[in-house]
Amino acid sequence: MSKDQSEQVMWRENGVPVSALFDDPYFSIADGLAETRHVFLGGNGLPGRFRDGFRIAELGFGTGLNLLATLLAWTGAGCTGRLFYTSFEAYPMPTPDMRRALGAFPDLAGTAEPLLAAWSANRRQFTLGPVSVEIVEGDARTALPHWSGGADAWYLDGFSPAKNPELWSEDLMAEVGRHTQPGGTFATYTAAGFVRRGLASAGFQVERVKGFGSKRHMSRGFLGKAR
Repeated sequence: MSKDQSEQVMWRENGVPVSALFDDPYFSIADGLAETRHVFLGGNGLPGRFRDGFRIAELGFGTGLNLLATLLAWTGAGCTGRLFYTSFEAYPMPTPDMRRALGAFPDLAGTAEPLLAAWSANRRQFTLGPVSVEIVEGDARTALPHWSGGADAWYLDGFSPAKNPELWSEDLMAEVGRHTQPGGTFATYTAAGFVRRGLASAGFQVERVKGFGSKRHMSRGFLGKAR
């Protein structure tokens, strides 16, 4: 499909944006911000692990919600120094849809404006206060192998493995492992068996834990031998 098709966002009556390409919501119907805090921050032991120079990488930038929640967690914890955030996104969301999506979260009032300004100007490298942001556009299966960075924590936030299996393939999970610092972590909302097996093959110790809200399970883990 073309990029134009992928950028068509549908809206449910409850205000949740849905990808027209993958027929999957961008965040939880219940509370997207609470979901991010439970799955990606909590699943990676954040903000407790933050330090100057900490690096986060993400598959699936979407609305930018995870980035903004991470910024709030960093500043809320009183962290100093810089945080580095790299996200891989094949189909960038149009700015008006991003603005509408983020407007659903009062906690983000004001915080989202610098992101929206950069996004509308088509800037994909920018700073949000203490966070240095890099958005890598294109298919992660092609882009990630050429990325020179390494993450202390991964947010695996592609659309559902049932609807977007390419972003959860064993080969791509191997690249996630290859681009993770020793002892680094991952977290994801999915507990799909083939995803967990792919991450285990990539060298992660994988754990299935309680998911957000009504979702029974999610996955998290760390790179290295069992502690």
